[in-house]
Amino acid sequence: MQRSVNGPVVLFLQGPPSVFWRELAEAFEQAGVPTHRVNFSLGDQVYWLKRGAINYRRSLKHWPIFLEELIRREKITDILYYADQLPYHKIACEVGARLSVRCHAVEFGYLRPDWITLERDGMGHLSHFPNDPAAVRAIAEKVNAPDLHVRYPHTFGQEAFNEVFYNITAFFGRAFFPLYVADKYYSALVDYLPWLVRWAHRPRTTPPELFENGHVPFFIAALQLQSDYQIRANSPYGHLEEMLEEVIASFAMHAAAEHALVFKQHPLDNGLERWGKRIARIAEKYGVAERVMFIEQGNLDAILRQASGTVVVNSTVGIHSIRKLKPTIALGCAVYDIPGLTHQGSLDAFWTNPEPVDEQLLHDFIAALAATIQVKGSFYNKEGRHVGATEVVQRIVEARVNEPGAFVDPAPRIGSAKASPRR
Repeated sequence: MQRSVNGPVVLFLQGPPSVFWRELAEAFEQAGVPTHRVNFSLGDQVYWLKRGAINYRRSLKHWPIFLEELIRREKITDILYYADQLPYHKIACEVGARLSVRCHAVEFGYLRPDWITLERDGMGHLSHFPNDPAAVRAIAEKVNAPDLHVRYPHTFGQEAFNEVFYNITAFFGRAFFPLYVADKYYSALVDYLPWLVRWAHRPRTTPPELFENGHVPFFIAALQLQSDYQIRANSPYGHLEEMLEEVIASFAMHAAAEHALVFKQHPLDNGLERWGKRIARIAEKYGVAERVMFIEQGNLDAILRQASGTVVVNSTVGIHSIRKLKPTIALGCAVYDIPGLTHQGSLDAFWTNPEPVDEQLLHDFIAALAATIQVKGSFYNKEGRHVGATEVVQRIVEARVNEPGAFVDPAPRIGSAKASPRR
């Protein structure tokens, strides 16, 4: 294919465990945009299934040199990757910045279930989305209200199957890519085999009466995956047990005696960290064993409706919480951690004097988010993939990623990903 003069040339690195990546490349090509691809693992190769891809089998150490040569040779203008903290992608972002190549992170959407995130450079502490309420309002004034109806649903089974299949394929395909650095917190077998045990034994569900009106008032603390890069790169915690210790200690010292604290496990947790036992031990240590509980499953909407407030590190549960106008505190770096949306004071003060959600700012935040770094679409719904790919192509070709901005182009978010806990 002949490239248009001064037009974009797109390089695809690792993508989501979905055929979306291949279909997105085809959408670019149909728009006359040349594409290139680098595979790093057998999982990448199986999901790509297009000719012309480069199978990178050299060391991570050599990757910056290889990438720079590829960019110069093929005149790459834009790089796309999924999961911005993967080692190959972190290096790509650095090389891209040095060579004036635009880098774009693609991820599951903040406004789930049928949204995709498309953001310049990355998410978390790399995000350019403003955390100044005035800037958020200025963007919202320029855009239309987003379509928040769920139009492209997918099942949990689709997402889980593709996640497991991709990583198991990469794990057993190491003979083809022997120097591949997966940078996984757990190996694929260690991570996924416990899932089979959990599914076989059917994890406990939340007793329906626990969250009925009139029950003991409670705060909900949403756990994330220990392996999640949002914890490893965008929070002050080396391990989530540090968060458990901080939250339970603060709750024991400052929460009203009639309040309970409920920790909810992430639905994809493999059970290896045994959060229930860790929480029980810490609660016993601080003398609040009868007021702190752990649940494996439960209807999140029903739980949030009854909760007095929500504690997260940076989970998207935080967005669900503020959309229900529940006081929320984010202990890590989160795109929604904005004055007027989340509690900006200390964790100790949150239990008795949480800052309320500004409902108008919430509407402006959702409108600004949808217009700048969210794309309506899906990785797994066929129609949603088509709609999402079409919009991603348009935004990149027209240089509208993170646009419209407000005031000056924002720098990465204020505050370090490793900031001190809020006590």
